[in-house]
Amino acid sequence: MRSETSGDTDGTTMGAIPRQAPDFGLFGPQSVTWRVHADPMMLPAGLRALLLQALHPLAMAGVAEHSRYREDPWGRLIRTAQYVGAVTYGSTEQAEQALARVRAVHLRVRGTDPETGASYRADDPELLTWVHCCETDSFLRVTRAGGLRLTAAEADRYVAEQRETAWRLGVPRTAPLPATVRGLADYFDRIRPELRAGPAAREAARFALLPPMPLWVELATPARPAWTGIMALGVASLPRWARRLYGLPGWPVADLGARVATRSLRTSLLVLPAGLREGPHLREARARLAAHA
Repeated sequence: MRSETSGDTDGTTMGAIPRQAPDFGLFGPQSVTWRVHADPMMLPAGLRALLLQALHPLAMAGVAEHSRYREDPWGRLIRTAQYVGAVTYGSTEQAEQALARVRAVHLRVRGTDPETGASYRADDPELLTWVHCCETDSFLRVTRAGGLRLTAAEADRYVAEQRETAWRLGVPRTAPLPATVRGLADYFDRIRPELRAGPAAREAARFALLPPMPLWVELATPARPAWTGIMALGVASLPRWARRLYGLPGWPVADLGARVATRSLRTSLLVLPAGLREGPHLREARARLAAHA
C-alpha cells in the first residue's frame, strides 16, 4: 500500500523516526526454541533434566552442598521456570539479566565432593556442558514424545540454537558443544562411564518424588497425586541406562508406556486456556509480536 505522505519511499513520514522492531531477545519467534519451550510438557521435561543432572557426581555435590532445594523446593522450581522464560522469551536485556544472576551464583558454588574427594566449581565448562546437554536433551525428547511435531532438521536446529545459552553462561565458543541430536547422543555415550546414582542423587530423587506440601493443599486439592504422576512421567522418560543407574527397570516396554502417558498428559493440558499453561514471559512476547504484526 502506498503511503499518503508525499515523497515517502520507506513507509515513514519524512523526518520522523522509523518505528523500531521489538526486541525478541536471544532466539525470536522464528526459532525452534520458541516452539519447544512453549509446549505444556516442559514441566516433566524439566524434572527429567534434574534427575539426569544428578547422575554426575560433581554436579550433584554442588547441588547437595549449596542448593536450598530441601528448604524451598517450590521456590526453586518457580525460579527455574522464570529463568527459562526470561532467557527464551524476554528481551535481550531481560535474558542477559537472568543469565548474569546464574553466573553470579555459579561463582559461589565450589567445593569438594565428599564421596570422591574431587574438587568442583559450577562455572567449570565441563560441568556447564553437562547441565546444558541434560536440559537440551530433556526438553527436546519429552516434548516430541508428547506429540510436538518437529522434523529431524528442526530438532537439530533446536540443539544448535541452545548452544547460545551455554556460551553466554561460560562455555567457550571453541568447546565441542553438540549441535545435532546425533551429537547429543554421542556426548552421553562418551560421558556415561563417569556417571552414577550416589547417595546424594538418590536422596534428591526421593525428595523430588515426595516434596513437602502444606497440609491444606494435600487434603483439599489434587496437587499430591498430580505431582506424583508428573514426576513418575519424568522418571519413566529417562534413558534406559539412566533408569538402571537409579535401580529402576530399563525395559523397552517402559519407554512405550512413557510415550503413551506423555501424549495423554499433553492432550489434557492443551485443553486448558493459554493463560493457565503459558508463563508471563511467553505472554509478553506474544503481545509484542501481535503489536508488531
